[in-house]
Amino acid sequence: MSTIDVETRRPDNRGRVPWNKGKLVGQKPPLKMKEVWRIRFWLQQTAETRDLALFDLAIDSKLRGCDLVHLKVDDVAVGGPVKPRAVVRQRKTGHPVQFELTEQTREAVAAWMQAGERRSGDYLFPNRRHSSKPLTTRQYARLVRVWLDAVGMDGTAYGTHSLRRTKPTLIYRRTGNLRAVQLLLGHTKLESTVRYLGVEVDDALAISEQTDL
Repeated sequence: MSTIDVETRRPDNRGRVPWNKGKLVGQKPPLKMKEVWRIRFWLQQTAETRDLALFDLAIDSKLRGCDLVHLKVDDVAVGGPVKPRAVVRQRKTGHPVQFELTEQTREAVAAWMQAGERRSGDYLFPNRRHSSKPLTTRQYARLVRVWLDAVGMDGTAYGTHSLRRTKPTLIYRRTGNLRAVQLLLGHTKLESTVRYLGVEVDDALAISEQTDL
């Protein structure tokens, strides 16, 4: 069967530039531990209080970008210091998911709440043009690109999902506990976690590397 030219079959699309032309598509890889520390160090040195809190919380919470930007002060702190654990309802699935905040993240979030004068009921990361609205996912993606470019990484090769995948990937590699990773990511099906981590391919290669003939 001969190859059919899509553009000739759909004349209305003629001349239209594909949305993914020149872009890397597909699942974005997680960050390596040294890359996490490189970005964190740069944010600390540049005194980007909000960005440091956003970055650390993205890594710890393992939330999708749409859930991360919609966090409110009350989600992480209620009438006192930042909580070591929090729970939010996922916008995509409607199911609650819990996450931990390490001491480092709690300090970064507390510093941002103080500097940004965040109060109960406020979005934790507000839109700078409209403080009553949250940071948009597009703005969040642009910030991630800035951080990556600043430390010499390819901003087109990674994305906001790279931050979401970073800690779960590390946890799986250290423990092999898929069920724990499933709970942390808020997946309803274990198969989703398997696909998300690319477990089948990684495990098959690891087994093959350990088998000598």
